[in-house]
Amino acid sequence: MTSEVDLIPAPRAIEGPMRCGVLLDADTTLWAAPGTEGTERWLRSTLGAALGLPLRPGTEDARDCVRLYLDDSLEPEAYRLSVIVNRGVEIRGGGPAGVFWGAQTLRQLLGPDAFRRAPVRPGIRYGIPHQIVEDAPRFRWRGLMLDVARHFMPKEGVLRYLDLMAAHKLNVFHFHLTDDQGWRIQIERHPRLTEVGSWRARTKFGHRASPLWEEKPHGGHYTPDDIREIVAYAAERHITVVPEIDVPGHSQAAIAAYPELGNTDVITASNAGGSALSVWDSWGISPNVLAPTDNTLRFYEGVFEEVLELFPADAAEFSAFIHIGGDECPKDQWRASPAAQARMKELGLADEDALQSWFIGHFAKWLSARGRRPIGWDEILEGGIAEGAAVSSWRGYGGGIAAARAGHDVVMCPEQHVYLDHRQAAGPDEPVPIGYVRTLEDVYRFEPVPPGLDTSEAAHVLGTQANLWTEVMEDHARVDYQAFPRLAAFAEVAWSALPAPGERDFAGFERRMAAHYRRLDALGVAYRPPAGPLPWQRRPGVPGRPIDGPPPKR
Repeated sequence: MTSEVDLIPAPRAIEGPMRCGVLLDADTTLWAAPGTEGTERWLRSTLGAALGLPLRPGTEDARDCVRLYLDDSLEPEAYRLSVIVNRGVEIRGGGPAGVFWGAQTLRQLLGPDAFRRAPVRPGIRYGIPHQIVEDAPRFRWRGLMLDVARHFMPKEGVLRYLDLMAAHKLNVFHFHLTDDQGWRIQIERHPRLTEVGSWRARTKFGHRASPLWEEKPHGGHYTPDDIREIVAYAAERHITVVPEIDVPGHSQAAIAAYPELGNTDVITASNAGGSALSVWDSWGISPNVLAPTDNTLRFYEGVFEEVLELFPADAAEFSAFIHIGGDECPKDQWRASPAAQARMKELGLADEDALQSWFIGHFAKWLSARGRRPIGWDEILEGGIAEGAAVSSWRGYGGGIAAARAGHDVVMCPEQHVYLDHRQAAGPDEPVPIGYVRTLEDVYRFEPVPPGLDTSEAAHVLGTQANLWTEVMEDHARVDYQAFPRLAAFAEVAWSALPAPGERDFAGFERRMAAHYRRLDALGVAYRPPAGPLPWQRRPGVPGRPIDGPPPKR
């Protein structure tokens, strides 16, 4: 049993709780109105399994049963959870998603046992105090980006993170599938993308300046059926998967698989001994970028055709989005390549920046023509972007402000606030410390809507997203450590109607986290403890790249 102050993210309003309440036990039944069948299945398979409650089908008027309703007086993701003495538990949602989010709150009210996979106290009755919870999200896009290119996360790990997202009412999974260090999605018409591009011979251990290497192959990929399973699993939890295929930079894995995609008139000279380009085994920004040829365009159109089939657009609000990257594209090869320079002249482009804009613009228009919405990192603003395209603002607030003022939708994910690969404390025990110190409190005080936007401009802020770049996260335990507990704070920022950053009750959030850590323990999350890393979470002798001082305000 928990109290009202233990819920994360914090709800809009709570009436109660009172001493009396409702007991759930083996005789508790479950009644679901039409349209709520997904949450009905989830309650039986997840909550019922954890607590040993069959939740058998019952009648709507059964005493102390759990009832699920759709209520069109509520917004689609809003819910009202009522725990009424002598009646039972009632969850009303404005849509199926609202009912599901209400079920996540019910799970928290039942205590940490509800977060296990099997009952640890079989036969006991679980009590919930009499209360009414009214709730709705602040932002429509509440996202998490997971980079599986730098370090591959097997399918089971991805499904686990979808469950963790659902438990925190996050609803967009940005799936970073391709980069210099690995290509993770099987494309049937281009088999070498995974036969060659999904594996690297060795891996840098630590920051790119580290002298340490893990001298064994690393890789893996998802089959088409793996992707279909991930998308379906997410959809059952009202999470939309937005795939990212990065162009024209961050593409060395693809070029290693199909060398003709690269700038072949200069690429050989840049490799010692003229050896074939391989999947990159280090970190940073590779100089090897896609060649601006018709062959490259046709190749990637084929890639995107298969991606569109695997990630179909449906009734979910953000399912039409496809992320096309567009960030950190070095121009040195294009400057040195006679073929690239000839293409620029043919297209009437002034410089290499315009060439990148042309490249991104081609795929933005190609996707738009097929009813999909392109989204890219904020570099795609340079040189103008296609109508309907959205922006992931990562280099601070500036890109998001410019996009919103130009009438483009934006997702705020500034690195100095919500890049969870950045270190959590300044102490010497932080494992492989990267970037600025971003504490739990720093994330809790992040404000996604920058000052200076008027009402119409602010309406273009779809929401916010936390990003997990995995260069120094070699396994799921390292991902857990970097993500949690900060992802819980981020979830509250994305969901709850919080006051201005300086007025937020961080002490109250920490008190609620005391209960939430017990839930994370039950889920097996290897979070960073408040007192610092456990001995096995440290990486002594593995160099990172800490940056001293506060992050820039931009």
